[in-house]
Amino acid sequence: MPTIYYIRHGETEWNALGRLQGVQDIPLNALGLTQSVHAGHVLADLLARDGQTASSIGFVASPLGRARQTMDLMRGVLKLPLSGYSVDSRLREIGYGQWEGSTLAETEAEDPDLYARRQAEKWTVAPPGGEVQARIADWYRGLEADTVAVAHGGTARALMVELGFKSPEEAADLKIEQGAVYVFGDNGLARYS
Repeated sequence: MPTIYYIRHGETEWNALGRLQGVQDIPLNALGLTQSVHAGHVLADLLARDGQTASSIGFVASPLGRARQTMDLMRGVLKLPLSGYSVDSRLREIGYGQWEGSTLAETEAEDPDLYARRQAEKWTVAPPGGEVQARIADWYRGLEADTVAVAHGGTARALMVELGFKSPEEAADLKIEQGAVYVFGDNGLARYS
């Protein structure tokens, strides 16, 4: 199993306000910039611990700007060229459709029945125009070598389920920390911050 060093993008203003971002391209806020640099330092320590060099491992990011900003800041810490990574659309955040830009309280007030169904079955019930997370399995199956991935909370949860580290019920409400590095590997899943 390839080792995945997984980083959720740094905080955005919508994260701070509790708004569902989905595929909206919201930039990092000041805290998000700091978290991204911090994640770069954590990653540098982990790569050194694992006998990896930053220049010999693959890097991939979600196409959304907040993930790419995070990647650029981390690569700066690692003294790597900013353009030396790939972008994969399968790593973009899940789409929340009509709910994007809303808080959970607003979505509940708008449609209490759908909200209740979604809370009970997050892996199978999507908001209108939204999606459930299925494409991460396809991305993972194509992975051939150890990789640094910068993406989103939803894709992190989906990867945890795909690899059997969490059940859908456990992963659905799991907080994915910003500024941390999650290591998926033969020895399970670990978080470093």
